[in-house]
Amino acid sequence: MNSSKPEFVPYENYRRFNHGEMVARSRAFYEMIRKRRTVREFSPEPFPDEIIENAILAAGTAPNGANLQPWHFAIVRDPAIKQKIRVAAEAEEQEFYQTRAPQEWLDALAPLGTDEHKPFLEIAPALIVVFGKAYSVSPAGKNVKNYYVSESVGIATGLLIASLHSAGLATLTHTPSPMAFLNEILGRPKNERPFLLLVVGYPAADVTIPNISKKTLSEISSIH
Repeated sequence: MNSSKPEFVPYENYRRFNHGEMVARSRAFYEMIRKRRTVREFSPEPFPDEIIENAILAAGTAPNGANLQPWHFAIVRDPAIKQKIRVAAEAEEQEFYQTRAPQEWLDALAPLGTDEHKPFLEIAPALIVVFGKAYSVSPAGKNVKNYYVSESVGIATGLLIASLHSAGLATLTHTPSPMAFLNEILGRPKNERPFLLLVVGYPAADVTIPNISKKTLSEISSIH
């Protein structure tokens, strides 16, 4: 049992705004983030590494179970590794679309125009593979259980996507199933489980997106 006394420090970075400023800032964020759209066609044009590094640092500020920070972000830029990931992902996706997916799921995906072909995994200049860590390993080699891993990693991934969009990059969340091949290709340990694969880059010049809409405030919220 950990008997050490918790240490607290003053929250000096909090800044309070008047109500008008608060409304304006919330509206500005909404106007920025509502323009985010998933794209499936990317430009190969590179961008500075620091953008992804800053976005991952932002993701790392996410609230998480017991502050154990149960995540790892693997940045992939090497063309040979991206090719290996594409080959393995397409093999899983082909199996999914042809044999594993129920018709109801395929019908739900139909308006998005997705299929087993994933050229964006090679074309986009960067991939970020997000891993959740079921447990961590202490410097002494002891396994330390992590808590609320899926919830924590999900929140961090949301911040990651928002940060990349804010910087002017497009993203695509890709979740081939199963994803254990990512551990093998990237040499990640068994305590890490792939959460999702995030494709990052500029959208292709002629990219098109599905003509879909988001639910209204009244459809996704309630007041009690």
